Amino acid sequence: DGEDPDERKASRTANWTSHDIEIISNFTKLRVLEIAVNAPLNGRYPVLFNSFPLLQRLSIKYCRYLKWDLGMLAGLPLLKELDFDYNHSLTGNVNSLRALKDTLERVVIESCSRVDGNFMDLADFPHLKELNLGGTAVTGDIRDIGGNDFSSLEKLTLPKGVY
Repeated sequence: DGEDPDERKASRTANWTSHDIEIISNFTKLRVLEIAVNAPLNGRYPVLFNSFPLLQRLSIKYCRYLKWDLGMLAGLPLLKELDFDYNHSLTGNVNSLRALKDTLERVVIESCSRVDGNFMDLADFPHLKELNLGGTAVTGDIRDIGGNDFSSLEKLTLPKGVY
């Protein structure tokens, strides 16, 4: 269990073998980190977001008890690709991604209903080729897109909250 775990989940898994997740912080040259399909992470693990200054690709899928916020990504200055699917405890505003404006090429935040903001906050990202915000609480109006917005975009998926 990490910091601030879901107590109900913690009680159901109290007899499971636990592992020291902080050991991965020794891999300071890590470029790709994938956490997938119900990884038994319960709570907050700051080590996942502040130990890898060279990380370029982060994929976290179906981790319903991992608690984290988009603002934590600011500690990953070289990040090019985000792939977050079905992470019910992910929170934050897409405006937090502005800290990665000059590096992000691919942003997939799909079925993460606690992520909000305005998709236009990402309009001036010069290298952004793919943007998928389906199933989030992100809003906006596509009529606000100007001729210089999303200049490198090749693929776009927006949630129902966008007009």
